[in-house]
Amino acid sequence: MPPPLLVAAALVLVEGLVAVIFGVAELADLDAKRVAMGVTTAGFFVVLGVALGLCAWGLRALRTWARGPVLLTQLIALGLAWNFRGGETWGISVALVIPALVVLAGMLHPATMAALEGEDERESENGDRD
Repeated sequence: MPPPLLVAAALVLVEGLVAVIFGVAELADLDAKRVAMGVTTAGFFVVLGVALGLCAWGLRALRTWARGPVLLTQLIALGLAWNFRGGETWGISVALVIPALVVLAGMLHPATMAALEGEDERESENGDRD
């Protein structure tokens, strides 16, 4: 496994863990006035975190299906970072931008692309034998 892909997979796993922790914290902070919003928000972040964890595992196993969700998640993170720029939320913006750019760089690195394309070739070879 190429080092850029390993770094990307590790950061995606960390992003997933942070999302799950945020979801659990949201559940712990439920208010009677906003139960529905709190539960759905918590559920969203827990599902997102689990999905990112599965994608991190997929990247580690050189599965091409993990590439699309990871890239999309990083692009969404960049969009969120843009919305959080300036004022008191600039720290959130930086916390979103740095890992997103590192993951994108790792995912788009030529060694990563070659490793994931090699998995496509292995699948087609196995399919030809069946």
